[in-house]
Amino acid sequence: MTTHKTARTLSGNASLNLDDQLCFALYSASLAMNKVYRDALKPLGITYPQYLVFLVLWENDRRTVSEIGHRLYLDSATLTPLLKRMEAAGWLTRERDRADERVVLVSLTASGRALRESAHAIPGSLLCRSRLPVDELAGLRDALAGLRDGLLDS
Repeated sequence: MTTHKTARTLSGNASLNLDDQLCFALYSASLAMNKVYRDALKPLGITYPQYLVFLVLWENDRRTVSEIGHRLYLDSATLTPLLKRMEAAGWLTRERDRADERVVLVSLTASGRALRESAHAIPGSLLCRSRLPVDELAGLRDALAGLRDGLLDS
């Protein structure tokens, strides 16, 4: 896709060409990213959604289900089965908050914490696979976060 073509399409002259669609560029990039992560996470025995939960808990352990869902943009109906599978695998525990039984607290087990060391090389390997400079990837990440936030605020 050329810059001229993109500028024309995004300036308001609607196009129904597949390659002119921002949504398709995001979708196909997401498919490619998921494939790369699937391959990178296979040796750890975890899926990409599980990896995202781990990232949240590695940042701050002992989070509520709603905090994890908020951080990952997932509702509890999607998150709960994922957490149950992770608990069954022995990576985390879920327990009701004693002060408010409606709240479920999620904590990593020793096995869940240990996976962090095994996952440490994944971001670097993905950076290499992208073939983009670090500053360009950081700008892309920030632009996509801004797009997401703008779409959610609409």
